[in-house]
Amino acid sequence: MTELTAQPIDAATAPTGGRRLNAKTQSYLYACLIVVAAIVVVPLLTTAFGGFRTIGDLRGNAFGIPKEWIWSNYGDILFSQRYWLQMGNSLLIAALTVFLTLMLAAMAAFTFAHVKFFGSDFLLNYFLVGLMFPAATAILPLFIRIRDLGLLDTYWGVVLPQVAFGLGMSILLFRNYFRNLPTELFDAAFVDGAGYFRFFWHISLPLSRPIIATVGIISFVGSWNSYILPLIMLNSESKYPWPLGIMVYKGEFATDWQLILAFITLTILPTVIVFFAAQKHIIAGLTAGAVK
Repeated sequence: MTELTAQPIDAATAPTGGRRLNAKTQSYLYACLIVVAAIVVVPLLTTAFGGFRTIGDLRGNAFGIPKEWIWSNYGDILFSQRYWLQMGNSLLIAALTVFLTLMLAAMAAFTFAHVKFFGSDFLLNYFLVGLMFPAATAILPLFIRIRDLGLLDTYWGVVLPQVAFGLGMSILLFRNYFRNLPTELFDAAFVDGAGYFRFFWHISLPLSRPIIATVGIISFVGSWNSYILPLIMLNSESKYPWPLGIMVYKGEFATDWQLILAFITLTILPTVIVFFAAQKHIIAGLTAGAVK
């Protein structure tokens, strides 16, 4: 009887997806990852460091470490009432957008995935057509409709269009996830007397945390960074979200770029934190259904 001994595995020749990577391929992959990371990280660091500079230092040396750290740029923003009001407005609009998008998209996607009815394919394609047109192409008719509904200068005048334009992608992601759930669960639930609603609420949704996190983050980031819809729909400065708050630091003859960079750094931090907190669920949601 032969004796089996454990052999160390070389990371360079370890099988990855059925293939072995040599040293040259690994070096190429690492170089590509470093380039992509630099493209993402360098602008973020430049923006963060720019908030610590004076306007003269920013114009003379936009990159690198600041010669003199001006902490008051961030302090003036953090201790201003306008900043927290705009952050609260952005958070309220984003929270309403995410909640409505998740509820409507999940219910519609579950129907398209499990219920067969006349015209279902046509209706699904109708929702997906919205992916071809950005919100900017429909600003004029959208403004007229929101005005006729009496929702101008209200949070709902921004939330409802954002939900409408986000439903196409959200329904597509939810539908693909629901269709790849085990059919045995569906059959067992109906044998036990569960209807569509109970199966959706008690079985499908609890198993859909990855796709819920994915759609939620996409909707949150899209709403948080939205500029054109609040600009068109809101008139009162007290209801401005943070993208419109940048206009405060832009004057007629001069612009406080160091304050704008500090303001942008402080406002994108919530989205970065939320993304890293839900990164595992986002990856699982986007890759769900890729391998059956």
